[in-house]
Amino acid sequence: MSESVVRGLRGRLAGEVDASERRRAEYSSDASNYRVVPAAVVFPRTEADVAEALAFARDEGLGVTARGAGTSVAGNAIGAGVVLDFSRHMNAIVEVDAEQRWARVQPGVVLGNLQREVAPHGLRFGPDPSTQNRCTLGGMIGNNACGPRAVAWGRTSDTVRELRILDGTGAQRRLGSELAVVPGLAEFTRSNLALIRTELGRFERQASGYALEHLLPEHGSSAAQAFVGTEGTCGLLLEATVDLVPIPPATVLVVLGYPDMPTAADDIAAIMAVRPIAVEGMDARLVNVVRAHTGRVPDLPRGGGWLFVEIAGDTAEQAREVAELLCESAHALDTRVVLDQREAKALWVIRADGAGLSGRTPDGNPAWPGWEDAAVPPERLGAYLREFERLMHEHRVDGLLYGHMGDGCIHVRLDLPIKDAPQRFRAFLEDAARQVVSFGGSLSGEHGDGRARSELLQYMYSPAALAAFADFKALFDPEDVLNPGVLVRPNPLDADLRLADLRPVPAAGGFAFLADGDIGTAVHRCVGVGKCRADTSLAGGFMCPSYQATADEKDSTRARARVLQEVVRGALDWRSDAVAESLDLCLSCKACASDCPAGVDMATYKSETLHRRYHRRPRPLDHYSLGRLPQWLAIATRFPRVLNTFAATGPLRRIGLRAAGIDSRRPVPPLAARSFRRSWRDRARSGPPPNETALRATADVTIAAPITEGHAGSLPTDSSGAVRAVRSDSADGTDAQLPIGADAVSPSDSASAPAVLSTGVMLWIDSFTDAFDPEIAWAAVELIESLGYSVGIPERRVCCGLTWITTGQLDGARKRLRDTVDALDAHVRGGGVVVGLEPSCTAALREDLPRLLPEDPRANAVAGAVRTLAEFLEAQPGWEPPDRSGQTVLVQPHCHEHAVSGFAADRRILERTGASVQEIAGCCGLAGNFGMQRGHYDVSVAVAENGLLSAVRAAKPDSILIADGFSCRTQAEQLAGKSFRHLAQFLSEPSDQP
Repeated sequence: MSESVVRGLRGRLAGEVDASERRRAEYSSDASNYRVVPAAVVFPRTEADVAEALAFARDEGLGVTARGAGTSVAGNAIGAGVVLDFSRHMNAIVEVDAEQRWARVQPGVVLGNLQREVAPHGLRFGPDPSTQNRCTLGGMIGNNACGPRAVAWGRTSDTVRELRILDGTGAQRRLGSELAVVPGLAEFTRSNLALIRTELGRFERQASGYALEHLLPEHGSSAAQAFVGTEGTCGLLLEATVDLVPIPPATVLVVLGYPDMPTAADDIAAIMAVRPIAVEGMDARLVNVVRAHTGRVPDLPRGGGWLFVEIAGDTAEQAREVAELLCESAHALDTRVVLDQREAKALWVIRADGAGLSGRTPDGNPAWPGWEDAAVPPERLGAYLREFERLMHEHRVDGLLYGHMGDGCIHVRLDLPIKDAPQRFRAFLEDAARQVVSFGGSLSGEHGDGRARSELLQYMYSPAALAAFADFKALFDPEDVLNPGVLVRPNPLDADLRLADLRPVPAAGGFAFLADGDIGTAVHRCVGVGKCRADTSLAGGFMCPSYQATADEKDSTRARARVLQEVVRGALDWRSDAVAESLDLCLSCKACASDCPAGVDMATYKSETLHRRYHRRPRPLDHYSLGRLPQWLAIATRFPRVLNTFAATGPLRRIGLRAAGIDSRRPVPPLAARSFRRSWRDRARSGPPPNETALRATADVTIAAPITEGHAGSLPTDSSGAVRAVRSDSADGTDAQLPIGADAVSPSDSASAPAVLSTGVMLWIDSFTDAFDPEIAWAAVELIESLGYSVGIPERRVCCGLTWITTGQLDGARKRLRDTVDALDAHVRGGGVVVGLEPSCTAALREDLPRLLPEDPRANAVAGAVRTLAEFLEAQPGWEPPDRSGQTVLVQPHCHEHAVSGFAADRRILERTGASVQEIAGCCGLAGNFGMQRGHYDVSVAVAENGLLSAVRAAKPDSILIADGFSCRTQAEQLAGKSFRHLAQFLSEPSDQP
């Protein structure tokens, strides 16, 4: 069937049609619990494409499902027939009328793009769901999306002026404030007036079923508003005209603390009396999860549950007066009025982070949607929450509560037993449906019913109302072509569950998935929220560089996870072309490991996949050349002059690069005339510098060892005992990084702590610094020795195994890491730390080492002893960086550092110099071996253009350029002709140097 769809549509569309195994896997799920593999995916470019695809599907008896960003958590963006992805091409903002305050858009427009377009006019689109940086207007219209500020500016249905659609028959209709445009709609309304008035529109967040109340004459007889929330079952949106609202001149945030969430909900009437523009709630457990993830959260009032209330005013003083009035009238334990907009933004981040982190329970269990969106009339919310807590306890499920408290909508993801006990999954949802209905509530408050809740509509509506829903759909789609199985004649809620029937995936000698158990569970961390599709660079995000370059779902972290989910369920093979195509443009940047709310680590999954694909089989040429580069560099450093001459000779270079599987457009970085290790040996033979003997004799210079869990200064571990990477991203530096010095082990720990020795600092000399940039290592030596430490390096050449890891040569990586542990063990046991200079190597030692050697207890100790240079320097009492006041620094954080340790220590040091610091967000595009591999050059350049290259062009001519990563410096040199310094060089240069 899939190939026949391609043959039938090819040549009839300006857009693409794709029925490959890979593409169908990518679109088999959205952000819900469901998996339905489509027959084909169509990317329409024009309205004519939409009409052709619909006509073909009708002729072939196939269903048609419209899709925007695929962020539906109810399963209403997947289908077994033809899926139409509007987001790729039909995403234009057609017209904006600022004077009349409206915009006309195509369905694939991302809400965040519309907001940026109209903001200069002092306008915005009112509804603002948490996914606004990737959700589309078409999807919002399909689900009747709301967001925090719906209490002031309404739901999506309240914004639509006019919609142009294709109904299920292929007829184009222009829906507005009249019913006659749809044949039979006026008659349908007249015959159902009593039913609609009694069962529909009982409160604002009654989103389940069809919103037939908009058809009533007292509500404007609006066919357009009634169409909103139909979840793609009544028509395919071609164009929408929507209202815009003025941005408030001034806002103030009030934070109210209560004993718990139900008590906070009891106070909603007092809150709403001041006409706020947002009322958001969250409980203490959610805040604790955010605090554990980020290191700290801004100060909150006393309480176990909080309401964030945003007040708008014509002036800041007016907003402040209303805020103070609210604090007096509310029944809160404690209050805070936040006038500073930066502080208010930091507090709102708690809410945003919490929404992402709610995918895990406080115990760390995966939490799923399905009952994440119930709503009740606000005056009954407190009572409902108390009963809902009882229901969760009764069904032995747990989750983190938050939501739009002002209009009675509660969000929670629960550790529903979908995989192990689907019968309990059904039982809970049925009981939850009966419970919310008993409070006069709705199964859904804004996400729609989809596959998750359509079957449960029988508990909320009478048979007559369900029959009316079917009649309403038949007016638009008499043959049930559009999104069949949703809302009308629904599929069972426990059919097509993505997690059902999954079995553990046997280990294959690759990574130990310490937090998940196996790779099957790990890849199912992806629940499809789609943050990897969003451009988060303005907020300092790095994910997902390949998608940002291609705008193809194939290259999103989510799509790759979907393909691997098909592999672990047995529908695809590890060695299939579909898997290879899916992972090909993954840069292994690791940004998803930190930026994805679910903690998807595609770099690790890619390495594991390559390991399974090529284990004991011939590999691509670049796996032998780039994947084993440290071996070749160890040889090359003996003959740098000869090899540099060879690399500078054009024909020879191109032949050599092609033979090695490397893109011939890449220059070869020149080797240093003398490697660091060779120079270090010369130094040892010639004796220590004048001050080195005195340094070694300084008996009171000590270094505490972060070896055992529970000791002061030790790094945290996960449940398996493996060292958990610590991100030093907190604003005040209160992250768990090891202090270095005589006071690092407290007296109370002295009996159990390992011996503290004057071992000095072990400098980790990676292959890239050694072979290409030895001056960086010498700058680091100078810095560390200036603090009174002696510096050593591993006596023999050892390696973190990074290039073996990224190419999936995990047996080779493990061998090198064993050698590394052997080389560093005595130093670490003696209390020493290891300071790394190359961020990717440092990250590999901290994160990959314990996961590749889980059986070796020394691996955790070594990983816990590794520091970045910035972390080491920042922990030195009394150390101050040089004064760089008046200078501008443009810095490229390394992706692996961003993901594993965070960039905050570097940022704080740079800011302490007094320089003006500008950070480049996003990957440089070279990403180790990725940008060197044949076939990746163009994407590598496109990734660099999105961040590095545009930032360099915009930088002041006298800006100091800093990048610790060898790949980052190489990419800048090759594509922009700019030389970047390492932090060690910047800090060791005299203050008067530019």
